[in-house]
Amino acid sequence: MALEHPGCTLEFKYVQQLVLSSQEAKKTAYCPYSHFPVGAAVLTTSGRIFSGCNIENACYPLGICAERTAIQKAISEGYKDFRAIAIASDLQDDFISPCGACRQVMREFGTNWDVYMTKPDGTYVVRTVQELLPASFGPEDLQKIQ
Repeated sequence: MALEHPGCTLEFKYVQQLVLSSQEAKKTAYCPYSHFPVGAAVLTTSGRIFSGCNIENACYPLGICAERTAIQKAISEGYKDFRAIAIASDLQDDFISPCGACRQVMREFGTNWDVYMTKPDGTYVVRTVQELLPASFGPEDLQKIQ
């Protein structure tokens, strides 16, 4: 059951694909320290889906979140325009929410795209990047000083 957001415009078939892709990506998470697997799947405006998982490192700051892995995979393949991202974890009672660093990376590529925060049973809540990171700093702000 989806807990829809009024502004959500993504077709249900894409939502299903994104949620399933994020759940599949979670299975490959490398998280020997936190034991907190996370998966993410990002949908480009051209309809491609890129997935990623969290990858930890013994030098903790060098780990990377699933959301950034998925986005960076898409960027490395030449895609930088996104419609939505889905995030999956094993949290049973709460919807998984992106960390601040991931929110800022999402913001780099716009504020008007959807973030599907899920539970293992496939339910989700949707927010835009703008809602998750209001009054944000983005690429256009760098142009203001030139």
